[in-house]
Amino acid sequence: MLPFARFHLHSPAVDAFWRGILSFPSFEKMAGVFAYESSEVDWCEDNYKHSENVVEYFNTMSSFIFFVISPVMLYLLHPYAKERNLAVHLVWIMMVFVGIFSMYFHMTLSFMGQILDELSILWVLALGYSLWFPRRHFPSFIKDRKSFSHMVLIITVISTLSSFVKPTANAYALNCFAIHIVYSLIVELRSCTDERVLRLAWASIGLWVLAVSCWISDRFGCSFWQKLDFCYLHGIWHILIVVATAYASTLVAYMDASLEIPYSLPDLQYWPLNNWSIGLPYIVLKGTTKTQKRC
Repeated sequence: MLPFARFHLHSPAVDAFWRGILSFPSFEKMAGVFAYESSEVDWCEDNYKHSENVVEYFNTMSSFIFFVISPVMLYLLHPYAKERNLAVHLVWIMMVFVGIFSMYFHMTLSFMGQILDELSILWVLALGYSLWFPRRHFPSFIKDRKSFSHMVLIITVISTLSSFVKPTANAYALNCFAIHIVYSLIVELRSCTDERVLRLAWASIGLWVLAVSCWISDRFGCSFWQKLDFCYLHGIWHILIVVATAYASTLVAYMDASLEIPYSLPDLQYWPLNNWSIGLPYIVLKGTTKTQKRC
């Protein structure tokens, strides 16, 4: 008899195979992660107050700020990105996705929306680290930015996979990363004497602190804000954090340009009112590769 003839329909191997197939998550369970209010996170804003299809209306609508600021910053930072590295544009392209996933999350409060929202922020932070973290602060075993970027990529992939283990802890981990960025920024600015750079730095830090204060107040002081009938601090966080990112990314990009492409003679300006230093900051390059000194 041939060997496979003994492999009949009710053999232990076949039974084990079907048990494995049936142990996979059911379609209903998999679809559940997309269901409305399947996330454990629920912000202070009243659910379905303004629309039966949108769980948190103001939090959803405030996410539109991502689509307003991101294209403007892509345009304003293009001269710097063209001279330094076009990958700089990925930061603000990813910010568009942050806006998309933020809208989806607050519209549905679904588990998948929460994960996509948090992971898009994680990848924005990873891009910032890869592009702008100062070389002199690299670990001793890292020799160049390419190796550093690879290390950041590995850590980000591991963080992405681990984020599914305890989703409610993701937001706190992201804020810890942001604290490290602020700390590194302060260390870098200790030797800075340029008043315009320092003013931009303090504005960036101030906006970030104000944004985080809104996030924390909405998360832990909801009962107080409900008594005041003002449950919109998370939506205000959206607006403040986008502006803070515009300020901070321009600041670190300017410091990077001063160190890595000093021949470009970078300068800070504001759009649309440069004289008053009001609006969105950006970098003007007064020099080009033609002015670069060569040995």
